[in-house]
Amino acid sequence: MIALTDINSGSALCLRRSVLCVPAGNRRALEKTFSLDCDAVIFDLEDSVSLEMKGEARDNLRALFSRIDTPDTGGMRRERIVRINALSSAQAVACLGRADMADMDLVLAIAPDVVLIPKVEHVEDILAVADILTEAGAPDGLSLWAMIETPKGVLNAASIAGADRRVKALVVGLNDLRKATGVLPQPGRAYLVPWLMQVVLAARAHGIDVIDSVFNDFGDADGFDAECGEGRAMGFSGKMLIHPAQIAPANRHFGPSPEALSEARDIIQGFAEPQARMLNVINLNGKMVERLHLEEAEKLVALADLISERKTSA
Repeated sequence: MIALTDINSGSALCLRRSVLCVPAGNRRALEKTFSLDCDAVIFDLEDSVSLEMKGEARDNLRALFSRIDTPDTGGMRRERIVRINALSSAQAVACLGRADMADMDLVLAIAPDVVLIPKVEHVEDILAVADILTEAGAPDGLSLWAMIETPKGVLNAASIAGADRRVKALVVGLNDLRKATGVLPQPGRAYLVPWLMQVVLAARAHGIDVIDSVFNDFGDADGFDAECGEGRAMGFSGKMLIHPAQIAPANRHFGPSPEALSEARDIIQGFAEPQARMLNVINLNGKMVERLHLEEAEKLVALADLISERKTSA
């Protein structure tokens, strides 16, 4: 994973434009992840893996992670996420606080960057996993992401986002949310926008990232392109993907555009001028630009540098 420190907040700034979900039960798909240009990979043990395949899926991840940074693979310089089964499920075992649950045992053994918790509805869902990691002595760098995919999850998104210092992102799951609410899938997601914005606001209030939901029809390139544009306009950090064909458009939409990057560099240069160093507002090409815009410009350039660095090291 490539990251740097956010020059304004001091927190880690990571590329999360494209977050590809790969079934851990599919060995061929797992092997392909080494060559893909996504920013992050979710190795999924939950919805995409049948009950009968759970054990084999865990074995597949153990084998994959045993060689994930070896020279023959070229390494995997992107965020590695394991989506576990819900703690209330039969696969997770019922005793909270025990680190011998099958999925958590795997997490502690293979040391991914992130544990993605599905169907989070309450703060306690986060704390249960955080407690297991703490008691097992998991490294501080192991983060938690929470999937918000139920009505209770949306209503409690703000408390979930701030539940623990390990929480670094919220991920929207619309398939389950549509099922629970009866909202029909429609272009533009008009009836879902208020809930999507509620999750975005909750994440941003706690200074963490927020990932937009999957687009199910990976054959509909135009529909996916439109939804990426909508998600970016709503303030999402990136998008959860289900097919490699979705990576390039997600990277394009959620990355800095050439026009935005050029403007950001102009803002940085404008505030660097001797006469502007003590000012909170400057006139730049006929526009009023505040120092808060400088902070956003610096972050945008830092993200562009991250993208360039990952391409160079690939």
